[in-house]
Amino acid sequence: MKTIFSIFVKMNIAYLILGGNKGDKLQNIRQALFLLENNIGAITKKSDVFVTAAWGNTEQPDFFNQAIRLETSLSASDLLKKIISIEETLGRIRTDKKWMERTMDIDILFYNDEIISIPDLKIPHPFIQERKFVLIPMEQLAPMFVHPQIKKNIRTLLSECSDELEVRCL
Repeated sequence: MKTIFSIFVKMNIAYLILGGNKGDKLQNIRQALFLLENNIGAITKKSDVFVTAAWGNTEQPDFFNQAIRLETSLSASDLLKKIISIEETLGRIRTDKKWMERTMDIDILFYNDEIISIPDLKIPHPFIQERKFVLIPMEQLAPMFVHPQIKKNIRTLLSECSDELEVRCL
């Protein structure tokens, strides 16, 4: 049943990937889910939690990752601002160095079927098709979702992905 609020407010569908490899990784994901739901919108689907070796800088602990489908009334830019605030609440410290250990990293993979390219925000996320730790959880949520730029569904992107890192269910 729709509420009066949801009838008048356009709800956007965002797919996010959560990940971290520092501290209590599973608890950090649980806390992130709680904060996302209480500050951004309803989580309508969650993948399993997956374990993957660090991508890029491999000399660090394995990551725990989970994809979610989220309904929100926020714009993509406002969604990003709230996500950054949640990451900081969970102890994320941003540096200029890429692929470093972190308590929580939340990336916007897709926002509706929009293509957005502004400073600090690229949607779809530019590396989805190169990373099994994103594609495997996304396949659980939306295997037939079509990437709006590449024009292939998630299942096809996964079958074509050359990433060799092992992704295993927790």
